[in-house]
Amino acid sequence: MGTVVLTMKASVIEMFLVLLVTGIHSNKEMTKKIKRLKFNVPQINCDVKAGKIINPEFIVKCPAGCQDPKYHVYGTDVYASYSSVCGAAVHSGVLDNSGGKILVRKVAGQSGYKGSYSNGVQSLSLPRWRESFIVSESKPQKGVTYPSALTYSSSKTPAAKADLWSTPTYTSSQNRPGANPGVQRQDSSGAAFQKPVGADVSLGFVPKEELSTQSLEPVSLGDPNCKVDLSFLIDGSSSIGKRRFRIQKQFLADIAQALDIGPAGPLMGVVQYGDNPATHFNLRTHTNSRDLKTAIEKITQRGGLANAGRAISFVTKNFFSKANGNRGGSPNVAVVLVDGWPTDKVEEASRLARESGINIFFITIEGAVENEKQYVLEPNFVNKAVCRTNGFYSFHVQSWFGLHKTLQPLVKRVCDTERLACSKTCLNSADIGFVIDGSSSVGTGNFRTVLQFVANLSKEFEISDTDTRVGAVQYTYEQRLEFGFDKYSSKADVLNAIKRVGYWSGGTSTGAAINYALEQLFQKSKPNKRKLMILITDGRSYDDVRIPALAAHLKGVITYAVGVAWAAQEELEVIATHPARDHSFFADDFDNLYQYVPRIIRNICTEFNSQPRN
Repeated sequence: MGTVVLTMKASVIEMFLVLLVTGIHSNKEMTKKIKRLKFNVPQINCDVKAGKIINPEFIVKCPAGCQDPKYHVYGTDVYASYSSVCGAAVHSGVLDNSGGKILVRKVAGQSGYKGSYSNGVQSLSLPRWRESFIVSESKPQKGVTYPSALTYSSSKTPAAKADLWSTPTYTSSQNRPGANPGVQRQDSSGAAFQKPVGADVSLGFVPKEELSTQSLEPVSLGDPNCKVDLSFLIDGSSSIGKRRFRIQKQFLADIAQALDIGPAGPLMGVVQYGDNPATHFNLRTHTNSRDLKTAIEKITQRGGLANAGRAISFVTKNFFSKANGNRGGSPNVAVVLVDGWPTDKVEEASRLARESGINIFFITIEGAVENEKQYVLEPNFVNKAVCRTNGFYSFHVQSWFGLHKTLQPLVKRVCDTERLACSKTCLNSADIGFVIDGSSSVGTGNFRTVLQFVANLSKEFEISDTDTRVGAVQYTYEQRLEFGFDKYSSKADVLNAIKRVGYWSGGTSTGAAINYALEQLFQKSKPNKRKLMILITDGRSYDDVRIPALAAHLKGVITYAVGVAWAAQEELEVIATHPARDHSFFADDFDNLYQYVPRIIRNICTEFNSQPRN
C-alpha cells in the first residue's frame, strides 16, 4: 500500500514539474512574441513628411532611393516638419541611399532653416515653420515605448469634405496584437490608412476630435526677380479720414500680396507720418506676405499734419540700416503716399534721400483744387521729390477709390531694378583710374605721400566688383599697369595694393600715360559705370597732352588733374574735364595734398547729383 502511495506521489510531482516546465516555456515563447510585436518597425515611403505623422517620437524604416531631389528637405540638422523624413535622414548622414531604420523626434519650430548640400541631397532654406524634427540612428532609448503603428494627420483639404470624413485618423498597416484591423486604403504617400474603431463608415461620420489640423504649405522665400528693400510712407494725417485710411491699408496689403515678400525677394517695412513719423515695422519684422498683411491690418491712424518731408528725412537717416534689415546689395525704394499735398517741404529731404541711393516714388491722391493751391508750400513738390521726373517715379490718382489701379504698375516699376537709377550714388558707381607720375623729380619720400593721397581718396568709395572699382597706372617716359579694375574687389585689398606700388623714376610723358590708361584701364570699364581718371603730376609733360586729353573727354572719361610743385597750371586745365575749375587742383607742396581729398570727393558727388533727372 505504501509503495502504491509513493508511486502516486511521484507521478503527481512528475506531472507538476512537466506542467511547470511547459508553462515556463510557453511564457518565454509568449514573451518573445510580444517583444517581436513590440519592436515591429513601421515602414514609410520616401515622400512621407514628418508633419503628416502625429507621433512625437517614433522609429521607422525608409526604403532605398530617398536621395531623389523630388523628396524636398528644408533645413540642416534640424529640419522643418514639411520635409521628407527619409530625405532628411539621408541629408543628415544617418542613412545612405539604400535605406534603413531611423529614430525621429519632433522638436519646436524654428525661426529659420538653413539650406545646404550634404550626402547627395540639397536641402532648402525656409524662414520659419511651426514644427521641426531631428533624425538619429534607430537605437531605442530605455523606458521609451515606440509605436509599431503610426498615427497620420489628414491628407485631404476641407473642400473635399466627404472624402476627408471617410478617411479620418489613420494608422499604418502594422497593427497592435488584438486590434481591430478596420478598413484600410492607401494614400498618395503609400501609407495605409485605417478607420478607427467606433467610426461609422456607412454614415461618413467621424468624431470631431479624431480630425487633425491640415499641414500648411511652407512660407514663400520671395520672388528673386524682385529683390528690393522697400519702405512705404503712408499718410496718417487727420485730413485723410478713417475710411480713406482703411483704403490705404488695403492697398498696402494688396501690394504685400502681389510682391511675394520673402528673404530671397522683396522685403517691406511701413512708416506712418503725421506730425512726426514712426516705424510700424522694418525690413526684418515680417518676412512673408501673410504675416505682413496681418500686421498692416493692425495699423491705427496717428492723425496730425501731413509732414511728408520730415518722414522722408526720417527714412533716410533711420530706416535703411543694416540693423533694420537693409541688405546692402538690394536697391532701396521709398514709396510716399500723400493725401492731397504735404504740409511741409519735401525737396531738400528728397535730395538727400536720392544722394543716399534711395529711389523715391510719389503717389498723390486727390490733389489740391484751384482754391486750395495757395496752401501748397511747394507747388511742384512731386517733381522736386521723385528720383527722376520722367513719369516713372510718380503716380497721380484722382480719387482714393481709384488707388487700386496703380497697384500693378507700381509693383512692376518697383521690381524693375535696371531702371531704379537712384540706387547708384556718387560713391558706389564708378571705375576710378589713378594715373600717377613716378618721374625722378618726385623722389621716393614724396612718392609715398602721393600713394597716401591715392589711398585717402579710395577710402571714401564703396569698393566691390559691383560697386566702385579702382585701378592704377604709374608713368615716367614709359607706363606700367600697377593693377586693373578687375584685380581687387574689396577696399582692404585695394589699399594694400596701393601701399605695395614701387617707385619707378624716370622722365614725364603725361600725354602717353593718358593714352595708355585709356587702353589698359578704361577700355575694360563696365558700360554702366562712370569713368573717372585722377591724374597726379609734379611737372610739365615732355610730350603733348592736348590730343590724349581730348580723346579721354570724347570717350566719356571724367578727368581730374592734380598738380604739385612744378606742375604747369595751363596743362592741368587742358587735361581736366570742363569746367576746369571743378576738375583741376594745384598744391604747392606734396605735404599739402591731403587737404584736397574732401574737395575732390565733394566735386565728384556734386557733379553726379547735378546730372539731369529727366
